Amino acid sequence: MPDERPDRLVADNRKARHDYFIDETVEAGLALVGTEVKSLRAGRVNLRDSYAEVRGGEVFLLGVHIAAYEQGNIWNHEPLRARKLLLHKREIERLAGKVRERGYTLVPLKLYFRGSHAKVELGLAHGKRQYDKRAAIARRDADREMERALRHRGRGGATK
Repeated sequence: MPDERPDRLVADNRKARHDYFIDETVEAGLALVGTEVKSLRAGRVNLRDSYAEVRGGEVFLLGVHIAAYEQGNIWNHEPLRARKLLLHKREIERLAGKVRERGYTLVPLKLYFRGSHAKVELGLAHGKRQYDKRAAIARRDADREMERALRHRGRGGATK
């Protein structure tokens, strides 16, 4: 019977959606040690400037900072160590083929718990140029202005 509890978001990499076009997403499990799980449950993780890399038929998450657990003493983990991602072999081969294409990279978008298992949502992404970022900001501002104008229009009376 599937677990009925909702996913519990630990970290969200909002900067990734600003810096990259996300073509597709993949969910992967994380191979962690005990103190890493305890730090994740406390929300002490940073996904900024992190990425995933395919090495020897396995995928590793690099640059993710999971803070050391306060009560971890001598069994504590290295905060910036490479962490293995758990994916099916076919998924790894497919992602490795796409990463070999020009300009693609694997970027973690979200880190969350599904039941008791830590999961990461990876995005297959290619970088945005500076003008793409400016265009996205201008489009968002224009949409905001349209929404504001539509809200004021329905109030009866003169608009400014």
